[in-house]
Amino acid sequence: MSQLLEVSGVSVSFDGFRAINNLSFSIGERELRAVIGPNGAGKTTFMDIVTGKTRPDAGRVLWGGKSQSLLKMSEAAIARAGVGRKFQRPTVLEDQSVRDNLMLALKKDRGPFSVLVFRPSADDLDRVAELAGEIGLAPALDRKAGELSHGQKQWLEIGMLLAQEPRLLLVDEPAAGMTGPEREHTTELLKQAAKTRAVIVVEHDMEFVRRLDCKVTVLHEGSVLAEGSIDHVTKNEEVIEVYLGR
Repeated sequence: MSQLLEVSGVSVSFDGFRAINNLSFSIGERELRAVIGPNGAGKTTFMDIVTGKTRPDAGRVLWGGKSQSLLKMSEAAIARAGVGRKFQRPTVLEDQSVRDNLMLALKKDRGPFSVLVFRPSADDLDRVAELAGEIGLAPALDRKAGELSHGQKQWLEIGMLLAQEPRLLLVDEPAAGMTGPEREHTTELLKQAAKTRAVIVVEHDMEFVRRLDCKVTVLHEGSVLAEGSIDHVTKNEEVIEVYLGR
């Protein structure tokens, strides 16, 4: 499997504190990966580096078959290249319908004026219906996003990212604050998404990670402590010591 993203020897310090320390990480084209670790392990900084929000002091971040350097690209250029990020708090347009939220997110070259006169094509409407089906919100297309439950807003935001057809989806703690059934649906949603693109899930919840049933990368003090199946990493003595605290 060819690597979609390759991070090698990356370090970054903030005011003398090494948030990321000689980190190396790679993920294939269609792969689901969970990234776990205690608070302060560098999980958010790792995502910030991949999306161009934070520039590392050293190392390389290579992207795609042509091994482009993401470090030379702006945040906007990285997003256009196919890196999508979902933050912990959903940022949906509360006053707009689910349909309108998805429609606005569709990958289109729209200037500020074309949005004002935008008329969706039949293909656009089909794609929005398809996305709503994928995220489990088909019955809610005409509802205002503000009326949705917390879990449904998270799904809508995942749908909005999928609408932009990213090749890599970074998802931050998707299970936080969800009900049991919502978490199950979220698991399925992420597994399905990983059939057509790479998905990195940063998560605290070990039970949720177990359900994802994928390779796990454990970060500690800004570098990779262990990597492998959930059973493999949870039996690792160092992981038990720093993370599981037994």
